[in-house]
Amino acid sequence: MIGIISDTHGDFRVWQAIYERYLQDIQLILHAGDVLYHGPRNPLTAGYAPGELARHLQELPVPLLIAQGNCDSQVDAMVTELPLGSQYIVTIINQVKVLLHHGHHWKREQVENLCRRWSVDLCIQGHTHVPSLTKDGVTVYLNPGSPSLPKGEGRKGTIALWEDNRIQLVEWETGKVIEELYLK
Repeated sequence: MIGIISDTHGDFRVWQAIYERYLQDIQLILHAGDVLYHGPRNPLTAGYAPGELARHLQELPVPLLIAQGNCDSQVDAMVTELPLGSQYIVTIINQVKVLLHHGHHWKREQVENLCRRWSVDLCIQGHTHVPSLTKDGVTVYLNPGSPSLPKGEGRKGTIALWEDNRIQLVEWETGKVIEELYLK
């Protein structure tokens, strides 16, 4: 199973709860950016402890791929001692072509054109803090939302889980699957 998360914004308390409940037996974690810093537009959460989160990320026993978000910096890479990826990461996981990015640079139309041109199977982006899971042609578009600073009416903190060809958006506190799609 693969864990997919975005916009943690330094909330160690939320990360720790998610890790203990969902990510301990995971093979890989994909993070769509805004890992440690909360940014000037976001409030500090009760669990804001970027140093603790950085230390926990350093100790992860599985690979963590991070696409650089608009609140991420090179200092974050130094503190976590993890590679902070570029703003766009393209990789192939279990024969699925994945585009991982934060989502703050391109308009949706530009992303869709790129996904068509590159035959992307799964496009993951964050930034909006609003979870979504849609399919257009062969491409599944996923925004895992934010577990710590969810936005949108009535939204709760969310993450995504990828097992076999199934992608699920999950309210992490309740475990409720709010959306589900299959790749291919």
